[in-house]
Amino acid sequence: MSAMRHVAVIDIGKTNAKVALVDLTTLSEVALRRTANAPVRLAPYPHHDVEALWTFILDSLDSLASLNREQRIDAISITTHGATGVLVDAAGELVLPVLDYEFDGPDRLAADYEAIRPPFAETGTPRLPLGLNLGAQFFWQQKSFAAEFARAAAMLMYPQYWALRLTGIAANEVTSLGCHTDLWNPWTADFSSLIDSLEWRGLMAPVRTARDRLGPILPIVAVRTGLDPQTPVFCGLHDSNASLLPHLLSDKPPFSVVSTGTWVVSMAVGGKQIALDAARDTLVNVNALGDPVPSARFMGGREFSVLTKYLPEQWTEADVGAVLARKVLLLPSTQQGSGPFPHQTAIWLNADGMNNGQRFAAISFYLALMTATCLDLIGADGPTTVEGPFARNRLFVGMLAAGTARAVVASEAATGTSIGAALLATDQRMAQGKGERMEPPTDPVWADYVSAWRAAVEVQG
Repeated sequence: MSAMRHVAVIDIGKTNAKVALVDLTTLSEVALRRTANAPVRLAPYPHHDVEALWTFILDSLDSLASLNREQRIDAISITTHGATGVLVDAAGELVLPVLDYEFDGPDRLAADYEAIRPPFAETGTPRLPLGLNLGAQFFWQQKSFAAEFARAAAMLMYPQYWALRLTGIAANEVTSLGCHTDLWNPWTADFSSLIDSLEWRGLMAPVRTARDRLGPILPIVAVRTGLDPQTPVFCGLHDSNASLLPHLLSDKPPFSVVSTGTWVVSMAVGGKQIALDAARDTLVNVNALGDPVPSARFMGGREFSVLTKYLPEQWTEADVGAVLARKVLLLPSTQQGSGPFPHQTAIWLNADGMNNGQRFAAISFYLALMTATCLDLIGADGPTTVEGPFARNRLFVGMLAAGTARAVVASEAATGTSIGAALLATDQRMAQGKGERMEPPTDPVWADYVSAWRAAVEVQG
């Protein structure tokens, strides 16, 4: 383990899939491959194109093969989005396509599922729409495709599905099991009562820790990629928890981490004791060390994409000043059904005559104040580190500092998840080169804007 230097991290996000090469000596990404990731909207239901992703991961023109030609890959780690599980037969083949959690099929059995799902107090899982509760996905598949479901030999979380394809070894892991699935009890560190009531315990692959070394790559993977046949593969973890891991290993509580991607996930470590409100998309995640973590989320990356479509990311200080002075406000929510304001409809205030730069600034401020709301809901305290794409948005970072009245650190890593996933392969304890620290703005116009947004949201609700 100590001789390892370069770890290839397979990072399957909801919008993009990536393979990053992380140098453990500097804890930095030295190469990155990326491809778009969109569900296949064909029968029997919208599902993930796992074969296209597998080709991307292995193909000689991309990813593992080409990265290995640049730098010898010493190990592979895996991280993926949550709310996704896989049913495989005894040979490791899919018995049903991997369901896209934005499909509304599970809602058709909502009443039946709600009658048997465990309470929030047991699992820390709020009731979510569509397939966002993984238990609801599996329940719907079992009822709707009984013959196929009966062929399943194992239920796997999404990171461990890719580990199975790489190694032939079936496993599960707590960060994905504990991510609003209804399947895990974070207080007892065991499966929830749902597993036993539906007689699924025999289907659950063994639970391993995120940093368990499952085994070397399969011979076919070695041939296809040119990697050493003894290249180890680590069990892997949920993407937001990958972003959190470096901070768990190096930062002194209290602190919080905001992982940004399709979802903006806020996690508080050592914060204030607070009762979580399941109706506002707060939840209890389970971190890579197995501990419960108060968390909250909203679909911020998706909102950003929708709101800024065809809009250049260009703005001036004059644009920012105009938005702050006129209090141009975007109120929640662009994406319905999740987040801290799941039932409110987005509206603009004081937006007449705004130009593109002002619109971009107001959107960035909206996303920051939604994030600040999430942090308040989970009792966050101390500095906040922003990981992922939003860390590069200075307007978001500045307004988040204003909205929380606490320092915000903008991570320098291009893909915050990859560093944490790579750390599974090492005993290193320090995260390096964290990024620029921004203190709350001293100009009162920023605080006035925060107050105006919050007051308007309260009136709207």
